[in-house]
Amino acid sequence: MRAQPSATVRIDAPLDVVWRVMLDTEAYAEWNPFVERVETPTPPAVGNPIVLHVRWANGKTTRSPERITAIEPPSTAADGSTTALLTYVYEGLPGRLRLLSATRHQRLTQRPGEPTTYDTVEEFSGPLVRLAGPGRVADGFRRHAEGLKTRAEALATTA
Repeated sequence: MRAQPSATVRIDAPLDVVWRVMLDTEAYAEWNPFVERVETPTPPAVGNPIVLHVRWANGKTTRSPERITAIEPPSTAADGSTTALLTYVYEGLPGRLRLLSATRHQRLTQRPGEPTTYDTVEEFSGPLVRLAGPGRVADGFRRHAEGLKTRAEALATTA
């Protein structure tokens, strides 16, 4: 089975500001209603373990052990658009047993004169996808995206 829960939001802040908020894992508790706390060496780096402390919409919590597999800092293309990427993979027991594969991508894109677009998607596959709760993950991603938008826009107006 496969599933790809996702969320997208446009953020009225420079991409660099949004990127700083995404990588400031120590401050997640201040703005993120989905991933309330993150355990990872700072600054985050490819290969680092990252444990996400997740709060579902019903108030229940869980820990999700992951590993950072990509950090592509902001880069500007010839057309003037800027992009950045953060990716990590699930490393919990179901993942190690090959019962659930999950990779989360968080992409930022900003074209000249436009807001920053934040896109996130989790690529789930394996026999335990249904138990991973793609619907509740999508809800968490929406809450995460809205929190990121609020935080980055507030920082952009005070800068």
